[in-house]
Amino acid sequence: MEQTFVEKMDKSLADLKAEIISNLMVNNEDFKEIVEGMDPKDLADIASDDIDRKMIEAIGSQELKRLRLIDSALTRIQQGKYGLCIKCGKRIPQERLEAIPYALMCIECKIAEERRNR
Repeated sequence: MEQTFVEKMDKSLADLKAEIISNLMVNNEDFKEIVEGMDPKDLADIASDDIDRKMIEAIGSQELKRLRLIDSALTRIQQGKYGLCIKCGKRIPQERLEAIPYALMCIECKIAEERRNR
């Protein structure tokens, strides 16, 4: 995968993560208090910390799942595995990654997984 595309997606993922955390701070007083009580850090690093029980309660389960997927994608970028399907190992199309930067699977594997889960 092109290095410039990976760098673009790395920035996009970090921005998305910061946006989610900022929105949670605006919409959830408990989360805001937790974040403000932490040592000053870059917002993008906060969700990477061990999330205690209070934070899990403050964050909606969907947002928590998205933050974990974003962290996973950022880790795959560092490992040089970003853009590869975790099931079959094939490249995930750039169009899919632009739409869902934290996608774990290619379209074929994702469709097969959704069929199994029905």
